[in-house]
Amino acid sequence: MAPTPFGTDGLFGGGERYPLELARALARDVDCTLLTFGSRSSRRRESGRLRLRTVRSFTFLGGHPAHPVAPSLIAALARADVVHTHHLRSTPSRIAALTARVRRQHTVVTDHGLSGGDWAGFLPRLFDRFLLVSAYSARELGAPIERTRIIYGGADPVRYRPDPAVSRAGVIFVGRLTPHKGVDRLIAALPPGARLRVVGSAGHDAALPERDYPNLLRRLAGGHEVDFVGAVSDDALPLVYRQAAVLALPSVERTCYGREVRVSELLGLVVLEAMASGTPVVASRLGGLAEVVEDGATGFLVEPGNVAELQDRLTQLLRDPELAARMGARARDLVLERFTWRACADRCLAAYAELQRSARPRLHRPG
Repeated sequence: MAPTPFGTDGLFGGGERYPLELARALARDVDCTLLTFGSRSSRRRESGRLRLRTVRSFTFLGGHPAHPVAPSLIAALARADVVHTHHLRSTPSRIAALTARVRRQHTVVTDHGLSGGDWAGFLPRLFDRFLLVSAYSARELGAPIERTRIIYGGADPVRYRPDPAVSRAGVIFVGRLTPHKGVDRLIAALPPGARLRVVGSAGHDAALPERDYPNLLRRLAGGHEVDFVGAVSDDALPLVYRQAAVLALPSVERTCYGREVRVSELLGLVVLEAMASGTPVVASRLGGLAEVVEDGATGFLVEPGNVAELQDRLTQLLRDPELAARMGARARDLVLERFTWRACADRCLAAYAELQRSARPRLHRPG
């Protein structure tokens, strides 16, 4: 169950794509329904054993897209053997966990960094397993060690793959245009003559000045070769990666507005997609990114917010296509070894199997 859908009617980000890609991989082995929310109810079979179901949401608590209120949610979960929710603190996750506990269904959760309360420690007790995207995520969430499994995330190596017939040039950024992504630093660090493509749309910051961030980026881009592409379709995204010489993910710990970012980049799904495409990565050394990017092998890690270091590493890859090609090839090899959705689904299914072999679920004591 994913509270915020990905697509033309949803949001553009890893926290939305993750449940969809994982469900696709799981459906190769088990019957899987991906449940999400929208303005109207719908059902369709995507392929094989995967069903996509949208339940109608009537409102959003606090106007937040991760907190849809849908009266039919409880009935929609009735036949599940395992209820796997995304975003621990979302309203649907809370409702699903309580409902599943009453029905004595197994419950697992994958968190993507949504903030909020945990009902004075009661909410985590409702879940049998925490299937988390990185060791960093587990530490930040304070997940109980004995119930936690690190499943990471992945990329489809068939969809995201290099193509020797496609020429590479310039830098790309893929993600939401929110201040903690550090795109302002990336524009400042852009090497002379280099082209930057910014792929993504604005976030949902409710207050100024951060709501004006996309306009700030456009002002900063004056005098640079920057193309704001906006959100692209799921089908068009692979070509974006193949055409780039390097992907930059310059996330920061302090935004240009002076706001401290306590938790950032639990995994970095766009990094895995770029790596699968044979595209080297320059990313900030924070969050779960250091668990994915091998500094000096599949790309470079730089100090968050350090414009000079970011520019140096971008320049190095843009000026040395042979180095970029070697790093890109190693990056793809690493994805094939550890970070495909197939590998992620296998880790997930192993955790499900643990529960199926165990006794009926019960409330867990703290820790």
